[in-house]
Amino acid sequence: MNNKWLFIASAVGVLGAGVSAWYAARHQHALPPVFQPANNPYTHGIYANGIIESDQRTGSNINLYPEVTGTVAQVLVHEGQPVKKGDALLALDDSVQRATTAQQLAQAEAAAATLAELKAQPRPETLAVNAAQLTQAQAARKTAKDQYDKLLRAVAINPQSVSRDTLDNAANALKVAAAAEAVAQRQLELTRAGAWSYDIRVQQAQLTALRQAAQASQTLLGKYTLRAPADGTVMSINAPLGGLVSTQGTYDSYTQSQTPAVVMSTGQPTLAVRCYIDEILIHRLPAPNHIVAQMTIRGTEVHVPLQFVRVQPYVSPKIELSNQRQERVDLRVLPVLFRFTPPAGTRLYPGQLVDVYVGQK
Repeated sequence: MNNKWLFIASAVGVLGAGVSAWYAARHQHALPPVFQPANNPYTHGIYANGIIESDQRTGSNINLYPEVTGTVAQVLVHEGQPVKKGDALLALDDSVQRATTAQQLAQAEAAAATLAELKAQPRPETLAVNAAQLTQAQAARKTAKDQYDKLLRAVAINPQSVSRDTLDNAANALKVAAAAEAVAQRQLELTRAGAWSYDIRVQQAQLTALRQAAQASQTLLGKYTLRAPADGTVMSINAPLGGLVSTQGTYDSYTQSQTPAVVMSTGQPTLAVRCYIDEILIHRLPAPNHIVAQMTIRGTEVHVPLQFVRVQPYVSPKIELSNQRQERVDLRVLPVLFRFTPPAGTRLYPGQLVDVYVGQK
């Protein structure tokens, strides 16, 4: 009985092994690809990684940094918004700079008032006071002279009637009164002459310096508003409301590096592609007037012809397309720029990676 069950189990095992072998030996058909990989359309084409950028004559995208450091008080635009040249993008807290500017403007106004006062001299009221002081001095001199003349006549009649000391005191009093009259006369002439030209020149220089300082402060106050340098579209705002922004941008906690406060693209209908040719393939790059290229959008079968723009004639260490310095590898690349018109019905954005083949006409 035991042998019977043993034979049955063996037969079932052999049958299962046969079925498993048959199933494993079947030809498995591969699943069709979601999209066809980029193919080289040229006989001796060079492959390169590319990144889409805004199209402009120099540089890539427009990276904006404030010229001052401050806390973001207002975010005046949103990502994807078209802007015109001069439009305000960000406003930084300018309370301290605004107070400083107001102070310097007030100092310049005070210096201007002082200069006007100097130029308006002599003041009529001051002239009247000096004229009255001269009249007083003249009366005092006349009184002293009359007193001295009386003493002289008395001495002439009777030399013993007036002491020598009294006569000397009267003579000295006359000299003092005459000197006081001369001082009052000179003071009146000085007042009539007005402010000294050197005093006016010094005050004018001080006014100029204060006005220039106020103008510089006013100009600096305008730097607390970050404005669009050209017509374009706001692509990225990296400065949050209340965040600190410096002249080096703002700190990105994800990449742990400084990033621009705002990134803009130009408003042109075309886009650019920046390709990086590996140094070992540079010798295969055709002459500029013979370069042709084609771009393939990753994840699609869309192929876009590219128009050659220029070669950036500087071979630099390759950096991963996230552009983080810590991702540098031991390879040098040559940047080559192309231009293209986005095909209808296809969404493309600056910063998108594409596959590029560069060939020869």
